[in-house]
Amino acid sequence: MEENKYEKALSLYNTNLDDDKVKAQVENILKNHLQENNTVEVKKFLLNSVELTTLKTTDNEDSVLKFVEKVNKFDDEYPELGHVATVCVYPNFAKVCHDTLENENVEIACVSACFPSSQSFIEVKIAETALAIKDGATEIDIVIPVGKFLNGDYEGMCEEIQEIKDVCGDVKLKTILETGCLKTASNIKKASILAMYSGADYIKTSTGKLEPAATPEAAFVMCQAIKEYYDKTGIQIGFKPAGGMKTVEDALTYYTIVKEVLGEKWLTNKYLRLGTSSLANKLLSDIVGKEVVFF
Repeated sequence: MEENKYEKALSLYNTNLDDDKVKAQVENILKNHLQENNTVEVKKFLLNSVELTTLKTTDNEDSVLKFVEKVNKFDDEYPELGHVATVCVYPNFAKVCHDTLENENVEIACVSACFPSSQSFIEVKIAETALAIKDGATEIDIVIPVGKFLNGDYEGMCEEIQEIKDVCGDVKLKTILETGCLKTASNIKKASILAMYSGADYIKTSTGKLEPAATPEAAFVMCQAIKEYYDKTGIQIGFKPAGGMKTVEDALTYYTIVKEVLGEKWLTNKYLRLGTSSLANKLLSDIVGKEVVFF
């Protein structure tokens, strides 16, 4: 009976997508609308939507402290440009961020639940998430159990997300689909719907640890799913492309897709985030008109 619940949810949506048709739709959107968004104002907005990220094996308390101090100094040096949306770190650095981050409007996101593979016991995932929140995380990013999804175990996948969301409570939960592993537009649509029905506050493309990471096609399908879910439930879910964003044009590409598929209501850093560690400097350089290496 339980399994039927998930199949029933999926049956409310068109999940039988043609990958070539999706590619053509994306190409058409970008051809007609990308350049109109190539403005300083849009780049400022995108800078304010960046989740400044450090997820290195070599991270330590000193390196994370310096990382956060750059965010603090940005307010002083560029007061007219606002601030990044979030700092994103491993869970064991939540306390460092909480103790040193001066701008209370910048969120502290922690990757959790055995990121990036999501391969462990649910008890471990819950404990890690709870500890991150106790230490100051205001947002949690997890990877869906991709293996369960691909094996058709929708119940197992959804129950894991629900249990972690229960631990999060009011703390926002972002679920990473790892779209490169899902391969097809149909799988990406299904995983998006199931994640949202399970309590995700955002759906996110990728960890950035595997290739391919974010793609415009995956973003388009995920945004379609968010729009259809909103139309059916009235619940507004956020979107976060992450991984593989290396140029300002990449950021403008995702902005354009969100604008055309989801509309103005999503053009706020409450509902659109960019997961990147390299793009902030490039956006800043474009905005001020000269090369800047600040972050």
